[in-house]
Amino acid sequence: MADVLEVTVAGMTCEHCAAGVREELLAIATVTAVDVDLAAGRARIESSAPIGLPAVRTAVHEAGYELAS
Repeated sequence: MADVLEVTVAGMTCEHCAAGVREELLAIATVTAVDVDLAAGRARIESSAPIGLPAVRTAVHEAGYELAS
């Protein structure tokens, strides 16, 4: 069974933004799928093992955005 984590990403304004976040999250070793909802500012991350919030925060930061608190 996949581990699922949903987070809110602050600052995305276009599909290019969402694509950058998706790409960085997919680069995490255990991540198997990412769905970024631009309108809601949310990302749904599926992974084959539990994924820590620090890894997600780092990936989102690498894309140029921040997790909303």
